[in-house]
Parts: sequence; C-alpha cells; structure tokens
Amino acid sequence: MFRLSRETPEDGYEVEMLLDLAFAPGRMALSSYTLREEVDPIPELCTIVRDEYDVLVGCIRFWPVRVGEAGAPALLLGPIAIHPTRQGEGLGQLLIGNGLSEAQSLGWRLVLLVGDAPYYSRFGFVPSAPFGLTFPAPVNQDRFLLYELTKDAAKDVFGQVHSWRR
Repeated sequence: MFRLSRETPEDGYEVEMLLDLAFAPGRMALSSYTLREEVDPIPELCTIVRDEYDVLVGCIRFWPVRVGEAGAPALLLGPIAIHPTRQGEGLGQLLIGNGLSEAQSLGWRLVLLVGDAPYYSRFGFVPSAPFGLTFPAPVNQDRFLLYELTKDAAKDVFGQVHSWRR
C-alpha cells in the first residue's frame, strides 16, 4: 500500500535524505541544479510516496525553466527518486504519470528532463535535439529529453534552457 501526497516543508529533510541515497554525493554540481538555484519548485507538482509504515519511499519535483531567447516557459522534471529497496514496484511510473497529468491540468505545455532515454521513452519522452533545444553544459545532450503535454508544444520552442529567474 502506498500513499501519494504533496510534498510539504516538513517532508524536506526526508526528501533530501532520499535524494542523497539515490544519487551520487556530487548531485548538486549537475547543471540541472544550477537551473534550480534561487527558484522554487512548483508546489502542486512536488509529490512524495509513503509506504504502509509512513516511510518516505519516493519523490518527484518539477521546476519552472525558460527556453531560448524568447524565454518560453517549460517544466524541468527532476529529481525523481525511489528508495533502493522499493525500486521495481512501479513507483517511478506512478509519480511520473501523476506528475505529467497534473502538469497538463495546470496548463503547462512542455516538460524537459535529463535522463535515461530507454526508461523515459515509455512515457513518451523523446530526444530534444531534433527540436533545436540544448541543455547547459556539462551534460550529455543525448540524455536531454522532452515531452509535449499539448500537441506541437515544442514546435516554436528552440534554443538553450535557462533559469526561470533570468
């Protein structure tokens, strides 16, 4: 049994501990973290999963970013983390599916992420390069993916992703 709920400030310590467990210690040096500096995530899209013992076993966050000189709004998915003892139980799929649905209902049109293409392609994510989008270095551009929440959302969006605060 799992329970999805919105992340609250009280969950912050547990979320950070899960992220430390799930990712390398240098995760804060990634370019995606630079885009998140001094920007709050979208609260309605930050979701946690607790198990039957009320243990935090999963989390996902979405952050606003801008694309190109025009500053087109988009969401940056991540981080998403599942506790190592609960991986393979469909929690990542639950969090991503729920997050994409919620983002669409809030009127967002485009979701971006840096991740494993074979995993995220099952949700409809595709490489961003054919659309003319780039992610700030250092990143493997082959891992930079996008998902259109509305038809042709990426059609007129091109250029480099930058911080929402720019």
